Formats: sequence, C-alpha cells, structure tokens
Amino acid sequence: MTGSGIELIDRAEAVARLPEFPVLLKMALLAQSRARAPYSGFPVGAAVLAGSGGAFAGCNVESASYGATICAERSAVVGAIAAGETRIRACVVVTPTAEPSSPCGICRQLLAEFGPDVAIFAASSVGDGVMAARLGDLLPLAFWAKNLDEASR
Repeated sequence: MTGSGIELIDRAEAVARLPEFPVLLKMALLAQSRARAPYSGFPVGAAVLAGSGGAFAGCNVESASYGATICAERSAVVGAIAAGETRIRACVVVTPTAEPSSPCGICRQLLAEFGPDVAIFAASSVGDGVMAARLGDLLPLAFWAKNLDEASR
C-alpha cells in the first residue's frame, strides 16, 4: 500500500477483492484487441461492472481530430448507460505497459459521477500486475454534482 489507498496487487488478490475480476479482465482484454489507436499506438480496453451485475466493455477509439477521441473507460460507461444501467460498481482497465496505467483524468471525472467508492483495477496486458484503488483515492477532489447544486442557490 502506498499510504493513499492505492495498492499494487496480483491478479489472485484482485479476484479476492472482486470475484467478477476474471470476467471483467477477459472482456477488457478482448476490447483492447479491438481498440483503434493508429496515432498513439496505445490500445486500451476496459470493462465496467454495473449496479445490476451486468458487465460492459469498451475500447479507445482515436480520431485525427484528437478531441473526438474516446477512452476505453468512457466507452464502457457509455455502453452501460445506453443499456439502462444507472450505477457503476467497478472498472477494470488494461494497458500495454509493464506497470498498470491509471485511468486518465477525464475518465476519472466521468467515473466520479457514480461515487467515490467505484473500485478501479488497472491491469497490465503484458504482465501480471494490478493497481487497485477506490475512485476517491485517484480523484480526491472531484467536481461533484453537489458543486453545481451549491452554485444554483
């Protein structure tokens, strides 16, 4: 543990913490293989576990107009919401790096819509390492809906 609630664990420990981890990891790895990353060469796959127990995968899709690019985590969340889900319990993201890469800031912010207790598991697709954290540990000062509520008073 790094002291901030962010831990490097192995896949067996990830399963102990999230029994659905193997299914989500398999979905994220398949999605990663379908990623469209011609500009960065950095294919990413993700899978989210929704409140109903359903799982939804996504991959990054890059565009020559960089702002039109969508990350894997956001792609997975969009799929879950489009299917009628209203809660996200966990997100597994895989990157082609020896050490797992954390979701980017914009993905963290979107995941924050579902609360600080969303479990994040970042895994390597070229190794066995897994980073485990709560979203609140990755984005401790998120911009929440309550910020908008306070401004409207």
